[in-house]
Amino acid sequence: VSVAQTMEDTCELDLVYITERIIAVSYPSSAEEQNFRSNLKEVAQMLKSKHGDNYLLFNLSERRHDISKLHSRVLDFGWPDLHTPALEKICSICKAMDTWLSAEPHNVVVLHNKGNRGRMGVVVAAYMHYSNISASADQALDRFAMKRFYEDKVLPVGQPSQKRYVHYFSGLLSGTIKMNNKPLFLHHVIMHGIPNFESKGGCRPFLKIYQAMQPVYTSGIYNVQGDSQTSICITIEPGLLLKGDILLKCYHKKFRSPTRDVIFRVQFHTCAIHDLGIVFGKEDLDEAFKDDRFPEYGKVEFVFSYGPEKIQGMEHLENGPSVSVDYNTSDPLIRWDSYDNFNVRREDSMEGTWAGPHQVHKAPDTGHSPGQSPDAPRPGKTRHRARRIDSSGG
Repeated sequence: VSVAQTMEDTCELDLVYITERIIAVSYPSSAEEQNFRSNLKEVAQMLKSKHGDNYLLFNLSERRHDISKLHSRVLDFGWPDLHTPALEKICSICKAMDTWLSAEPHNVVVLHNKGNRGRMGVVVAAYMHYSNISASADQALDRFAMKRFYEDKVLPVGQPSQKRYVHYFSGLLSGTIKMNNKPLFLHHVIMHGIPNFESKGGCRPFLKIYQAMQPVYTSGIYNVQGDSQTSICITIEPGLLLKGDILLKCYHKKFRSPTRDVIFRVQFHTCAIHDLGIVFGKEDLDEAFKDDRFPEYGKVEFVFSYGPEKIQGMEHLENGPSVSVDYNTSDPLIRWDSYDNFNVRREDSMEGTWAGPHQVHKAPDTGHSPGQSPDAPRPGKTRHRARRIDSSGG
């Protein structure tokens, strides 16, 4: 476990004014429920006394009733921890932030997150690039503060796919990344270098592929013996049509055990894919980038085409006799979708809710957020300060 991760998990609550008008409120995933609720209450009271009705809370985690009860305005934009949101969701968040901050000089945005700070970082970095499009001199300090927060607080604990999506967003805004609108068909996923997930070496990998967080493909279970120098090719015929936000997750099915481990995750968007062959090194793979069981020289290669037909001349990719495949994908462990219940709202109750009506907006996954604003927010002089609230407050 990294030092940064340990520091993050030992802190019950972190409240930071990234700029005068953008506030980050984060809790570790390990926060005890009682302390979490107590802190929620304390933060709500502080925000109410300091900003009145001029704050809009962006919830980046799972939906909870107690959050919407304690705050007058909430936008739910949550997505699974340690993952990246859809590219369209990043755009919607930035538009909603911009609309709110541009509407009134005293308006502030509160980014709320329970879990790894990577979610917070995606939003802060994306908005930094978004506000740069209509940049003004008085925003230079704000952008510097957002950059410093992202680099100091988020990058040490973030995932490679989160950085990749920030790069996508920045490139699409600036025009350095051109949109690919062609359909892509995935034919082969090749793992170069076999992770050591079994006591005698090797692993039993299988793939799950998600499009817009919906499962679209599950492979058989590949049994790979021997040293980590081996390569393994998972072939999909006919090719699998992919478009938009893609998540590929590779699991290891434990031997004689009804459990599975994540070997790696990788998220990408087809609009940014311009080559029919792309390679992700270890440093590009979520989870694997910090896992000693995944070889340092390991990489994952994707082979695409523009049609579903079998690609000719790829016979050299066929697996050798040391690789066997079990196609029993009816096994519940293989079929289980770990994202199925993410957006089921928790039935939380809380005393001391604010009097008066409150508004809760379910933020759209696609399309535009309420309101439009052509101008970036123009906060006044920025000062960067951090405040930590003790979790023992009642």
